[in-house]
Amino acid sequence: MPRLLVFVEIREGRMTRPSLEALSRCREIGGTSVAAAIASDAPAACFEALARYGIEEAFVATDPVFAPGSRIPQGAPLAAALARIAEQAAPDVVVFPSGETAREILGALAVRMAAPALPDVSRFDVFEGGVEAARPVFAAGFMARVRAEGAPVLVSLRGGSYAASEYPAASPLRVRDVPFAFDEKQSRTTLRKVTAGASGGVDLAEAAVVVAAGRGVRDEQGKRLIEELAALLGAAVGASRGAIEAGLFPAASLIGQTGKTVAPDVYVAVGISGALQHVAGMADSRTVIAVNKDPDAPVFRHATYGIAGDLYEILPAWIKALKKKAAASG
Repeated sequence: MPRLLVFVEIREGRMTRPSLEALSRCREIGGTSVAAAIASDAPAACFEALARYGIEEAFVATDPVFAPGSRIPQGAPLAAALARIAEQAAPDVVVFPSGETAREILGALAVRMAAPALPDVSRFDVFEGGVEAARPVFAAGFMARVRAEGAPVLVSLRGGSYAASEYPAASPLRVRDVPFAFDEKQSRTTLRKVTAGASGGVDLAEAAVVVAAGRGVRDEQGKRLIEELAALLGAAVGASRGAIEAGLFPAASLIGQTGKTVAPDVYVAVGISGALQHVAGMADSRTVIAVNKDPDAPVFRHATYGIAGDLYEILPAWIKALKKKAAASG
């Protein structure tokens, strides 16, 4: 029976949504056993949630280096902790939620473990002796079928590829403590300051709703409309390269081939033409609402709902309707 180990990323004391999606997918694969891998300064806060998602075993490396506000960059200690966990868990497949953490450590961990790696896949299945997967290539214009054999195989799974679903575990969670200690003196770098990017107060990777601005948002008035709409929808704010190059949004909000990949339940594309480089970063969104004054804009080919018109007329009307609904509901 193949053994799957899922790296569970913790932010602000809770498991990230992509981690829950990865756990849910692994649990769905028949004929396998699934365990969680956690590296944290306070892992116990997540044990109840793990059980709700059907996980019966967790391998835990605990160290103060993983505490929020740590001055040590997390890449080196995370790679060391996960390598130690993998030694004890002896998995056939190690699954990571795609994102900045996976991009930072996947290659280093593959070298350390002498293991093949399949990065940024949107689908994967396990067979005896390896993994078969599909991953988007050429700005998500095509899907490549890839295969890796050996044990373990490292896989990073794109957020939004599968739904996160609760499934109560049949037996109580068994916690396996993995001895681990990171010598901070070995770190050659120290964090001096961490600056959070502006995204409407909501993490882009975690957001269920994203409002993204394109080149059509051409001034501060347009920026204010985007931010107000996002606030009313409880959404994160993203942007295309055109909007960032115009100086209206920070680089950290870039969505696309060279930026962040998001997969929210609802993606609102405002003034975005729909170039392949941008679509690569939001192609897995479940519902896409596009607003563009050009009825022939490529973005409409990817939209669930399209509104052809001037965003400076459409957004104020939308915002007014949302405020009216909020007031009516008390």
